[in-house]
Amino acid sequence: MNVVKNRMLPNRRIRLLHLQANPYVTVLGKPETASSRLNLTQAFNSLGTFLAPFFGGLLILSSAPKTADQIRAMAPDAALAYRLHEAATVKMPYVGLGIALVLLAVAIGSFKLPKIEHAQHKVGEKVNDSIWRHPNLIFGAIAIFVYVGAEVSIGSFLVNYFAQPEIGGLTEKVAASFVAFYWGGAMVGRFIGSALLQKMKTGGLLGICAICAAGLVAISMLTSGHFAMYSIILVGLFNSIMFPSIFTLGVAELGPLTGDGSGIMIMAIVGGAIIPVAQGWIADHIGIHHAFFLPVICYVYILFFALSGSRPNSERYAKA
Repeated sequence: MNVVKNRMLPNRRIRLLHLQANPYVTVLGKPETASSRLNLTQAFNSLGTFLAPFFGGLLILSSAPKTADQIRAMAPDAALAYRLHEAATVKMPYVGLGIALVLLAVAIGSFKLPKIEHAQHKVGEKVNDSIWRHPNLIFGAIAIFVYVGAEVSIGSFLVNYFAQPEIGGLTEKVAASFVAFYWGGAMVGRFIGSALLQKMKTGGLLGICAICAAGLVAISMLTSGHFAMYSIILVGLFNSIMFPSIFTLGVAELGPLTGDGSGIMIMAIVGGAIIPVAQGWIADHIGIHHAFFLPVICYVYILFFALSGSRPNSERYAKA
């Protein structure tokens, strides 16, 4: 796809570690404050996504890439050498990332974490319940799918989007620095959201954020220039509480099945691999500016989940 044939920053979708920790953080304290705890822990995860574009832009986008026409005009040997050089630019960032993850694994392994007895069941013990009897989990998995898809779609297309003459006309290196503010908004929003969720219901705040995110993406699609640019950047602020809030609402009242339900939620992040491809195909046909209608649809579904789909069984089947 033409709009995504570009050198990308090191992808921030290193979700395995914090996804494994999500169910643990969720059941570590009172259910009423689970979303607040998870937002607080993921705020520190967002610190990395805020800093990564700066280092990625410095290490990978330090020089302007050649266009396809320029590469075709080069001699075969020179073109091959150029492509090898471009591929080599991502080696050191990923080597550094791998070393950091190994050190983190060693550090985590040295700590003894408390066991959560009420959220576990013994091997061979029969549990008289099924994850498929919890609609909030099924709706939540779909919400995770569309949320991660929308978040990654927007973040992955921003460099190309900001380079459009009618939007920002920025170089790739400058555009990459602006992408950091999109992820930085998620970091700030999670710290704020952690405090707000001490006093607000998770579903209510999630619904407000879904409305604001959908509105901002729509505004960016319908405008141009810096107004469109800053509108899409601001979406990161309202993305902030979505993942941890959807996760906690989705695994609510699962009890011993919390681990199994978390596995379903974790698998749903595949939306981050599918929806961006769909948006790229759309962008190739109608242009990148208006291809963002796909994330808008995703946020509308999240609004449905926040208002209705997230109700646990105790509320869904309660008698009047």
